[in-house]
Amino acid sequence: MKISADIRLIIAVLTVAIVWGTTFLGIKIGVETIPPWFVAGLRQLLAALILVLFLVARRQLKWIGRRNFMVQITLSSLMLIVANGLTTVAEAHISSSLASLVSSMSPIAVLLCSVIFGLEKFTFRSVAGILFGFSGVLFIFWNGMSDFANPDYLFGIILLFLAIFGWAGGTIYTKKIQFRNDNLFLNLFYQFAFAGIVQLIIAFLFSEESDYRLWSARSIAATVYLACFGSVAAYFAFNYALKRLRPTQISMLSYVNTGIAIFLGWLVLNEEITVKFIIAAILIITGVIIMNYRPGMLKRK
Repeated sequence: MKISADIRLIIAVLTVAIVWGTTFLGIKIGVETIPPWFVAGLRQLLAALILVLFLVARRQLKWIGRRNFMVQITLSSLMLIVANGLTTVAEAHISSSLASLVSSMSPIAVLLCSVIFGLEKFTFRSVAGILFGFSGVLFIFWNGMSDFANPDYLFGIILLFLAIFGWAGGTIYTKKIQFRNDNLFLNLFYQFAFAGIVQLIIAFLFSEESDYRLWSARSIAATVYLACFGSVAAYFAFNYALKRLRPTQISMLSYVNTGIAIFLGWLVLNEEITVKFIIAAILIITGVIIMNYRPGMLKRK
């Protein structure tokens, strides 16, 4: 049975919204018994293996040239090794709900970095969005300042903010480079492979406990899920949807991701969700919507 283009698009959008919303839960389950750098490294390496099989089957595996290789290495370093890797390590110290909520502030970090590098200017809308976002942060930590006395909690929060600015750095770099290569999956293969190798080296050098016999089937399954669905399937769906929708429309899915991540953290892991936490989520998501909204953004390409 032939599936219509509209149905394929709906499936792609739902895949991105739901799968990326589950990755915070997947990471949290993965780091329950597997050291976080191993979770991150194995996730990227498995994703690279899946992509190399796909590329070989389509006879598209090839050298991308020194210039493009350096571009992919830079993006891999910022967005996979730093952003994804540090988020994974952070979730060993904080809840998946908190990680997803703080990570939803990435667009605010992107804006701040864009202003610093002269790519954008402050507008009334952007200032209002930033104020909403930081108001949300205040609600997150309101009456919880004593938690910062816990070194593990503080370490997780610091890593999470470093991860956000790593992602912002990758986004800014993408905006600034004047280079185009249409084979997304070939580029992703190099990104995943490089990140996986580097993260596994970090894991072997710095992980305190690497006894594989202690790794639970639940954590292993979560890591495999992150590779197959969180990395490969979601990127396929994202690329398909991006060709048919506007980037700003796709960016709206991040709000759905955050809601799904918070709900799953409560449902599966019994993470506490307070009224203040919900208010914080509303404020941060409202701030990002205010910043991202453009007239006509909901029209299809």
